[in-house]
Amino acid sequence: MSAIRLAGPDDGPAIWAVLEPVIRAGDTYAIETDIGRKDALAYWTSARAYVFEEDGAVLGTYYIKPNQRGGGAHVCNCGYITAQGAEGRGIARAMLAHSLSEAERLGYLAMQFNFVLQSNARAVNTWKRAGFSIIGRQPQAFLHPTQGYVDALMMHRFLGAENDLEDG
Repeated sequence: MSAIRLAGPDDGPAIWAVLEPVIRAGDTYAIETDIGRKDALAYWTSARAYVFEEDGAVLGTYYIKPNQRGGGAHVCNCGYITAQGAEGRGIARAMLAHSLSEAERLGYLAMQFNFVLQSNARAVNTWKRAGFSIIGRQPQAFLHPTQGYVDALMMHRFLGAENDLEDG
């Protein structure tokens, strides 16, 4: 049985186990690949962090936070990571659906991803299928470890019942 829940203080080791391989690979997040466990967890959990749990194992995590402060705080930003070996099972899509619902419940009007690497086709396609539009492009904004400089996309979606995810 799977569930998505707010992360707690005891989830640190499980969250780190999900984060570390992705951070070390350096091909999807603009985070130093040599960041330590403590700093990585502080970065990830400084916002509202959630875990996707299945049969007691954490297979994914996401955070949600205001995209900007002050007058920009009505738009949220999220980050998602699926555990290695658990990709392709719908975990990211489930976390996205959960985060859209949570964002609306928390009073956000929209969700925006500021730095989606064009080379991360799986993420780009998932977000597009969920109704996100590409609203900007930062040319050669990220030095990918194997592809060289790649563009980063800014993706946006308004929240609300009329924008809910469709089945399929």
